[in-house]
Amino acid sequence: MTAKKQAKEQQYSGNFDFDKTELGWMTNQVWHEDPKRVVFVLSRYKFVAKMLAGKARVAEVGCGDAFGSRVVASEVGALTVTDFDPLFIESIENSPNKRWHEQALVHDITRGPLAVEQGPFDALYCLDVFEHIEPEKEHRIVENLKQSTHDDGVVIIGIPSLESQQYASEQSKIGHINCKSGNDFKALLQQHFRHVFLFSMNDEVVHTGFYPMAHYLFAVCAK
Repeated sequence: MTAKKQAKEQQYSGNFDFDKTELGWMTNQVWHEDPKRVVFVLSRYKFVAKMLAGKARVAEVGCGDAFGSRVVASEVGALTVTDFDPLFIESIENSPNKRWHEQALVHDITRGPLAVEQGPFDALYCLDVFEHIEPEKEHRIVENLKQSTHDDGVVIIGIPSLESQQYASEQSKIGHINCKSGNDFKALLQQHFRHVFLFSMNDEVVHTGFYPMAHYLFAVCAK
């Protein structure tokens, strides 16, 4: 058995228990290519975590490597993470960080609501997913998100703004086929939800500022 490492300052010895922690496939790439973007991404998850704090059962649609999902898991009762790509779900299940989520499921939200044995969720969120969906499927997606939650559930959707795309990386632009301006985004969601609260975001700061100057948009929706 390998002897436990001892730091010169005793209070830091426990840090060496986490030497196998991984960022995840997507986050590893971001960390190497543009590390400040990790801060922006985690800030989005923090916003979701604070909005949904105390909810008993929450799901994420389009979790990717689920690195940021841990922030939400720390504030809710149980978190289920889903993605349509089996490779990401496999990587999550094989990760040393997998203990914090309740389930990791392969699910394509374009095909139907997220159904689990426990019934609809108290809240659901998807970040950086909607902009990858073809415009002709957007209403179906929103309705499937809504139907995945209880009648008094909450849905949070985060997307890069249309105005931000002139600054997006080439890799991002390939997949971003449905970005929207703030007013258009809100108008779309109001066709499905009784209440839609829209927020702007620049870097790691969420605010209620002028939508055309926002690089990212958050919609908090309630039935």
